[in-house]
Amino acid sequence: MGKVTVDDCIFCKIIKGDIPSKTVYEDDDYKAILDVAPASKGHVIILPKNHAANIFELDDKDAAGVMVVAKKVATALKNVFGCEGVNILQNNGEIAGQTVFHLHVHVIPRYEDDNVNVKWIPDKDANTDDVYNELKKELQV
Repeated sequence: MGKVTVDDCIFCKIIKGDIPSKTVYEDDDYKAILDVAPASKGHVIILPKNHAANIFELDDKDAAGVMVVAKKVATALKNVFGCEGVNILQNNGEIAGQTVFHLHVHVIPRYEDDNVNVKWIPDKDANTDDVYNELKKELQV
């Protein structure tokens, strides 16, 4: 996938108001809209206004701030719709399910007997001592 420019980005166009959206929250740095293909009632997408294709390009301020907005949205969903929980989901790269290359965070309300499926089968071989040692070494500052 080639690099998406701000001019070509559908989420940048939504942020600028060139494409209409159902905005449920907005401040100077973030816009939260209803997903046009919701997983459940009240599914919201949070868009940082600074374009970053994915988490690898996202600056630390936006990384922290998007979670503050996610908490506000999740609390509103619980208060308004009485959801029993939420999934906060963010995909990076096509292999991980990212289809729009402007970082965005999904806040998906969860209800008893909904059809949302965000699960995996644990890979008991994935967290070996080698994985631990390599990551620990990389993340030490």
